[in-house]
Amino acid sequence: MVNAAGKFGPYKQPAPAPAGGALDTRVLAGRGPTGAELVRSRIALRIRLKSESPGDRLPDAGVLAEELGISEITVRRALEGMCQDGLLDRRRGRAGGTFVAADWDTVVAVLHDAEEADSLDSFHVLLECGLVAHTSGEVPDGRLDGLRALVDEMDLAEDPARLLELETRFHLDLAEALGGAGIREFAADLLGRQCLLRPAPEPAVVRARNRCHADLLDELARGAMDPAVRAVKAHRHATPD
Repeated sequence: MVNAAGKFGPYKQPAPAPAGGALDTRVLAGRGPTGAELVRSRIALRIRLKSESPGDRLPDAGVLAEELGISEITVRRALEGMCQDGLLDRRRGRAGGTFVAADWDTVVAVLHDAEEADSLDSFHVLLECGLVAHTSGEVPDGRLDGLRALVDEMDLAEDPARLLELETRFHLDLAEALGGAGIREFAADLLGRQCLLRPAPEPAVVRARNRCHADLLDELARGAMDPAVRAVKAHRHATPD
């Protein structure tokens, strides 16, 4: 299965160099995620992106291990831990396997941690501000077209789950547009962990954030670094009118 966030894999190598020089995810990340953290965050991200839903059977451990770039035994241990936490169900027999728990959302709510979520959110803002500053005035024509399409689609979306999916895709695609595939993988881990730590925002909040998305793209297109950075920061505190 191809994940919408890109091929899974820990960010052991530097990201491809964006315009103006290389960004090295090893410097950005500090301590990278453990294998168990990576499995948990990427499964949470898959659910946010509708690659899987509660009740769905996950790919076999070997497939996940290949996608994530970690050992199969690490994946099996991580899945077992998620089963013990109630996030996944293990079923035996011919139709068995590992399934996303039907009450995924209820179980995740128990795991919410506002302090850790705020810390990750602050780091994500720092990452995006750094990407904006690094590429300001050097975004090639056409690179923002896909992001603009996501902004337009969010304006029309009515389903709250679809709004969350599109917003997540926006931030993943922004990371890749400004930093390359390696930075996208790094952002994918941050976003997946946030899915586990914070309640989903209300649709009105997501729509308010989308105005910040549009402002950011406008300023990136103009090559205006300071206003673009302000748009990234405004996103964090966006509230409905």
